[in-house]
Amino acid sequence: MMLAKTIGLELAYETFGEGEAILLISGLGTQMIRWDDAFCGALAARGYCVIRFDNRDAGLSTHLSHEPAPDFGTLAAALMAGERPAVPYSLLDMATDAVGLLDALGVERAHVVGRSMGGMIAQCMATEFPDRVLSLTSVMSGTGNPAMPQAAPDVMALMQRPKPDPAADPEGFATASLAFARRIAGGGAEFDAVAQKALALEEARRAHDPAGFGRQLAAMATAGDRRAKLATLTLPVLVIHGADDPLIPPECGADTAASIPGAELLLVEGMGHDIPQPFHARIIDAIQGVARRTA
Repeated sequence: MMLAKTIGLELAYETFGEGEAILLISGLGTQMIRWDDAFCGALAARGYCVIRFDNRDAGLSTHLSHEPAPDFGTLAAALMAGERPAVPYSLLDMATDAVGLLDALGVERAHVVGRSMGGMIAQCMATEFPDRVLSLTSVMSGTGNPAMPQAAPDVMALMQRPKPDPAADPEGFATASLAFARRIAGGGAEFDAVAQKALALEEARRAHDPAGFGRQLAAMATAGDRRAKLATLTLPVLVIHGADDPLIPPECGADTAASIPGAELLLVEGMGHDIPQPFHARIIDAIQGVARRTA
C-alpha cells in the first residue's frame, strides 16, 4: 500500500501489473480491497496496470474528521422540499480526487471502472474530465434519475442500522455485516460467509468510520440527475448490472445505458450487488472488451 498526495488529501492506493491504466473506484463506505487481489491480478494479467484506491473518508486515505456527519432527517427533508442542502463535499470532489491520483501517478488517461457509488464517481470523471478517461465502465450504479425504483426497504434498513463497534464486539460487527452482505448477494453464486466475514473484519481493521460513511452518503444523496451530462459522452461505455441487485435495482443500469449514446449494457443473471469470484472472468472479459474499443 502506498500514499499519493493530492490537493489537501492523501489517497491510499495499490497497483497491479503494467500497461494501459485501469482505475478501479470503490463504492459507498467500502474500501479498495473490495476489488480483491484475485480480480485485480486477473485483470492485470490481460496487460493492464490496475490501480485500486481508497476514496476519501474510507480505508487508509484521509478522513475528513473535522467535518460532522450530516443529519439525515434534515438532509432528507431539504431534498424533499426541492432544496440543495450544504454537505461536506460532492461526488465531483471525489471524482477530482481520482483525477488527482492519476496526476500523482503520472497517468495521463485511464480506463475508469466504478462500482455502486464508485460508478457515479466514474460517471462524473467521464463528464467533467473527458480528456482523462479512455473508457467508462459503470457497475451496479445509476444516473440519479429520480424516476428509478429505489432499494428494497429491508435492504435500506439493514444498510442504515448501526453496527456494533468492531473493536469492542468484532463478532457482533461481523454478524451484522454478514446479514447485509447475504441480503444483497445474488442467487447465481454460493454465498461465501467465511470470505465475507474476513473482508468485513479486514475493512474494520484498516479503518472504521461511520461518520465517513455518512459524509459519503450525503455526497451521493445530493448528487442530482446526471443524465443530461451523460448524454454528451462520446467515449466507449459499458454498463454492468446484476439482475438480482436489490440495492440499486437493475432498471437503474438499463437507465444508465439508455442515457449514454452507444453504451453497451451487460445484465448479469444471478449477480446481486457484489462481484463474487464466479463472475470475475465474465466481468473482466467485458471490461477488456470496452477498453479495446479505444484502440
